[in-house]
Amino acid sequence: MKVLVTCPPMLGMIESFRHMFEAKGVELTAPPVVQTLSVEELKEIVPQHDGWIIGDDPATREVFSAGKAGKLKAAVKWGIGVDNVDFNACKDLDIPIINTPNMFGGEVADIAVGYVIALARETFQIDSGVRAGAWPKPRGISLAGKTVALIGYGDIGRNAAKRLLAADMRVIAYDPVASQSPGTTSVEFAQWPERISEADFIVVTCALTPSSYHMINAETLAMAKAGVRVINVGRGPIVDETALISALASGHVYSAALDVFEIEPLPGDSPLRQHPRCVFGSHNASNTADAVQRTSEIAIGKLFSYLGIQ
Repeated sequence: MKVLVTCPPMLGMIESFRHMFEAKGVELTAPPVVQTLSVEELKEIVPQHDGWIIGDDPATREVFSAGKAGKLKAAVKWGIGVDNVDFNACKDLDIPIINTPNMFGGEVADIAVGYVIALARETFQIDSGVRAGAWPKPRGISLAGKTVALIGYGDIGRNAAKRLLAADMRVIAYDPVASQSPGTTSVEFAQWPERISEADFIVVTCALTPSSYHMINAETLAMAKAGVRVINVGRGPIVDETALISALASGHVYSAALDVFEIEPLPGDSPLRQHPRCVFGSHNASNTADAVQRTSEIAIGKLFSYLGIQ
């Protein structure tokens, strides 16, 4: 049996999991992946393996068809998001596949709230100024009493709401299947984009679906109040980056913190890089040693079960 792992967080701790494969006599392939492999690279390597633990790679019908023509018997999508995986193709090709839901709610929420604080108090700009020899003292805004438009009220959204409420912020959540949860009874709910004009912060935590694609666009940003701050820890294409760049340039959006982008890694010529009040992540909000350990162990267990490895 051979198993391919292409998930960067898991690859970053792969020595912690190697013994799990060796104990079952499974050969592990762990290529150096920065963010994803290309479709052509995947078509070459996936068919050589019985199992595949998928990261954010383009796991398309073309890739799965190539895998099925080779050795591929099963796959697991590491983590929560599944927008990059063609589950219908797996069903058609009779390739068992599953993801690992509800793994990173707390971790990603921590980053989201960290970005809220960073944008409110301009801590990254202060850091850059001090490193450059200056001593800047930008006048930030307090969190207490400010309103957050929280897009997505799943595991990440609920965890973010608890943290934001603890900072005495007001939370308006947008989620078509949302409901209250313990500790967040003060959350208000609305239909997107109603009441967006009340928000001081827009925080994106939802999954990428056809309905969420470019939810944050020129029209919805124009409806927001001047000086709004935008945070995205969901998926890059939920935010129309062209519209965001224009809103940043005009000052209508005061600042933005983005852990995810429409194209990843962020292209070197992206105008976002030139905006002084943008804060960037590297699609890394879930990546803590604790979260990677538990998610990887679950992913390995699920894949071994599919492959009949006891």
